[in-house]
Amino acid sequence: MQSTISGSEGFTDLEQKEEAFKRQRKLAMSNVEIKSYANGHLQPGSTHFKKPVHEHLHKGGPVKQLTVPKKKTAGRNNTGKITIRGRGGGHKQRVRLVDTHRLVPGKQTVLRIEYDPNRSGHIALIKHSETGDLSYILAASGLREGDVVESFRSGLPQDFIQEMKETNNGEIDDALLTSRIMQRGNCLPLHMIPVGSIIHNIGLHAGGRGQLVRAAGTFGRLLSKHADKNKAIVKLSSGEQRYVNLDCHASLGVVSNKEYKSISWGKAGRSRHRGRRPMVRGVAMNAFDHPHGGGRGKSKSNKVSQSMWGIKKFAKTRKHKHVNKMKVKDRRE
Repeated sequence: MQSTISGSEGFTDLEQKEEAFKRQRKLAMSNVEIKSYANGHLQPGSTHFKKPVHEHLHKGGPVKQLTVPKKKTAGRNNTGKITIRGRGGGHKQRVRLVDTHRLVPGKQTVLRIEYDPNRSGHIALIKHSETGDLSYILAASGLREGDVVESFRSGLPQDFIQEMKETNNGEIDDALLTSRIMQRGNCLPLHMIPVGSIIHNIGLHAGGRGQLVRAAGTFGRLLSKHADKNKAIVKLSSGEQRYVNLDCHASLGVVSNKEYKSISWGKAGRSRHRGRRPMVRGVAMNAFDHPHGGGRGKSKSNKVSQSMWGIKKFAKTRKHKHVNKMKVKDRRE
C-alpha cells in the first residue's frame, strides 16, 4: 500500500502513524487561542505576554482535603547549601496529592479539570461511582467534565465481564472489548495495551506509581512486546527507547496542556511569582565564582564553554560504567 505521507518510503507502520500524529498535533496547535496584549496595550510588561486560553478549567480552588502545604526550600538542601540555582520566593502554594498509582478499580466520573501550579500539565478531579471518594489524576488531553475513566490494573472485574456478555449474547467480542477499555484516561497494565498505542504516566515497577511521561503535552508509544522476557519496548518523548516490565501500568492518551510550550511570561515579575530568580551570566561574575568570570571585559576570552562547576559544554559526561541496561536506544541516536 502506498503511503499517504510524503517522503515516507521505507517507514514502518508505527513510524507512519507517529508522523501523522505529529502533523495532527501541529495543526491543532495552530488553532489554539492565545491570550496576548501585544496590540494596543501600553504596559511594557504585557507586550510580550502570551498564554493559551483554557475555558474548560475550573475557576475556583482545589479540594483542600486532597492538598498539603508546600514548604519552600529556595533551592537549598538540609545543610543550607544551594543545590538548585535560581530558586526562591514565589507565591504560597499547596501540593495537590495526585494519584499516579491508579490502583482503585471501578468507574470514576470526571467532575472538573483544574490548574496545578506545581506541574505543567492539568489535573482532573474524579469521583468514584460506588464509594464517592474523590481523587486527583493527571488529565489526558481532551478529557472533560462528565467523562468516565477506569483503572484495570488488577485485570477485568467480574461485573465488567458480565456486562460485556449481556450486551453480546453471552459472548465477549475482542474488538468490542478493546474499544470499551481503550478510552482516553483509562489505566491498564502494558500487557493489555495494543502495540502502537499512545500512553503516558508509565510505571517502572509492577505495583508502583507512574514515573515516566508526565509533563505537559508529552506522550510515549508502545513499540513492541516480548512475552519471553516479560518486557515491552516503549518509546519516550525524548526519543529514547527502553524496556518496561509488562506488569507495569500506563494511562492512555497524551498529557494535557500541550500548549504550555507557547507561554511567554512577558516580564521578570511573573517569573518571580513562580519562584524563579534571575539567572546571572558567568561572564558577569568574578573569576572565583565562575570559570568565565574575571577581568576580560564582556567576554569569556579563550576559555572553554563550561558550567560553574567546570563541566564542559557539548561533551558527554556520563561514565560508561553507569549505562542503563534497560535502555534499548539512546535519545541521541
